[in-house]
Amino acid sequence: MSAPTVSGRFSTWDYVVFVAILLISALVGIYHAVVGRGQVTSEEFLLGNRQMSSLPVALSLTASFMSAVTILGAPYDTYHFGAVNAYFAIAYILVVILSAEVFLPIFYRLGVTSSYEYLEMRFNRWVRLCGTILFMIQTILYTGIVIYAPALALNQVTNFNLWGSIISTGIVCTFYCTLGGLKAVVWTDVFQIVIMVTGLVAVIVRAMMLKGGISNILNTASHGGRLNFWNFDPSPFHRHTFWTIVIGGTFTWTAVYGVNQAQVQRYISCRTRLQAKVALYLNLIGLWIIIVCAGLSGLSMYSLYHDCDPWTSGKVKAPDQLMPYMVLDILGGYPGLPGLFVACAYCGTLSTVSSSINALAAVTVEDLIKPYFTTLSEKVLSWISRAVSLLFGAVCIGMAGLASLMGNLLQAALSIFGIVGGPVLGLFTLGILFPWANCTGGIVGLTTGFAFALWIGIGSQVHPLPPGATMPLNLSTAGCNVNQLHNETSWTTESLPTTATEISKNYRVETVESWYSLSYLYLSTFATLIVIIVGLIVSLLTGGRKAQVNTDLLLNWTDLLCYFSRSSNGDKIEVMERKPNTDRVIGNDNLAFSHMELDCTK
Repeated sequence: MSAPTVSGRFSTWDYVVFVAILLISALVGIYHAVVGRGQVTSEEFLLGNRQMSSLPVALSLTASFMSAVTILGAPYDTYHFGAVNAYFAIAYILVVILSAEVFLPIFYRLGVTSSYEYLEMRFNRWVRLCGTILFMIQTILYTGIVIYAPALALNQVTNFNLWGSIISTGIVCTFYCTLGGLKAVVWTDVFQIVIMVTGLVAVIVRAMMLKGGISNILNTASHGGRLNFWNFDPSPFHRHTFWTIVIGGTFTWTAVYGVNQAQVQRYISCRTRLQAKVALYLNLIGLWIIIVCAGLSGLSMYSLYHDCDPWTSGKVKAPDQLMPYMVLDILGGYPGLPGLFVACAYCGTLSTVSSSINALAAVTVEDLIKPYFTTLSEKVLSWISRAVSLLFGAVCIGMAGLASLMGNLLQAALSIFGIVGGPVLGLFTLGILFPWANCTGGIVGLTTGFAFALWIGIGSQVHPLPPGATMPLNLSTAGCNVNQLHNETSWTTESLPTTATEISKNYRVETVESWYSLSYLYLSTFATLIVIIVGLIVSLLTGGRKAQVNTDLLLNWTDLLCYFSRSSNGDKIEVMERKPNTDRVIGNDNLAFSHMELDCTK
């Protein structure tokens, strides 16, 4: 394949397609701002008045975290580390089941706007504040990565300035999110997920045409060790194996879908609990489609460049630029298609950033403003929600600069989920499943789990992992012109083992020497378990067994076993509908709390 230049290959039609898709996203925000002029309450702005239906919410759930990080990072991950990441399809099944059957019933029954309201009901206001702050840190960091990723891609394939791209991305999604609220976010997500899948499919189809069909692509990938599905090594120090992906991936993504405000806010906006569950299960189909498309894109990339890797030969500056490089290389002769793909990456960013901004506004209003400024009217809170959305849009744009220092964007994003999301998942699980857990145990467990995850996360950034931990596969430059090689560390076919099994054997002795080699997917797993174990021990030592917790705050058998109940005449009726907000008893006023629990708030 010939190397595309950095500029000059993005045609007029590419710019037209790209700009048109951004304008449509902005127009959705304007439309919902006009038709939603009656959105005078914060609930209408942040939750669409809890009247959303299953299908758009399902598509929005898929789009929200299947961002440009996935569009650009997942194909490269398959290209360099193999298709073992297809096991995320299994992890997602477990994630959706846990989210729909364990966490959703609790949030829906209590009628919360912010998922962190639950922490005050179950423990106390200080625990809620800790959860809120951790969520805000996680979301701002992750959103910075998400904004940086497509800007990097556009900078590779056009003469757009990197920071110009970053700022324009942030402005567009902040604009429609601030104007239209959750309804604008959800409906732009619906449009954007279609563009994302279309862009990936266009790349795959063109690659198949060039290579003579899917069988040739798979044969090349097989010879290069990319179809490495049979890696069942139980070591937690190997980046991607069956066990790290299924176990670690389940914990990592449950922290996102189960308790993260950006996702919870979507499914609790549905009319009924049943529709909310249907949205989650429909979302699973969308996740599978994205996995298949991203995996085939990575295998197509390998079939095209298996003997002349663009990264190690110096044709691209960063691994995450490989996808746009391939797009220009194989679609450059089709005006509009490169623009469609770049728009695909941008749509991933717009959906995620808008979701994050909307969620940050929700937790700010519900967790940091309403509890302390009780005299504010709903109309004032609605305007505050818009102002906060605008503020967080600016903050997230600023955080994009930090993302340029994080290396592999996909791994960096999931590491953030592990470091922050894991401890928070452990805290929610502690409250929902264990009636004797108290606020003292919750705070101590959360602190311990977060400290562990932060230690490992920072350590792995300071001390780069050896190849034995990351298990990269061979990247060859044997088919390149020697004069084009600019990277002195370029690998040849013989410089790395071909299969993960060979790497595992070579590395087995070294893994016990450093916890920093722990797979980034296990950060969430270990942090969650530490929070639960430490929280239970401390709770038992501080009088937790005396607590009498309101059963609405705990998982009930009816949450797991039924969607419907029968009335006295035998007709089916839906159970566990959302309770009105006026029925809630919050924080220290909850009479179910023990004396020990009340004391720990002082």
